[in-house]
Amino acid sequence: MPHIDITIGQGRTPSQLRGLIEEVHAAVERAVGARPEHIRIAVHEVPRTHWSTGGITLAERDAAPAQKKEQP
Repeated sequence: MPHIDITIGQGRTPSQLRGLIEEVHAAVERAVGARPEHIRIAVHEVPRTHWSTGGITLAERDAAPAQKKEQP
């Protein structure tokens, strides 16, 4: 019984998350031959202020392009 945990930064639409679940489910079904009703997928959304890469949060990274445009 495969169980897949997906951690992703908040900000996706319900439709995007549904598409992600469908694609991952299909990939697991194909790759390991699991029965569809046995595949479990959990999506964990992390606030963008709580996820950092290279010491910069995703929220700060998101704001960076807007900050650059505001500078003369």
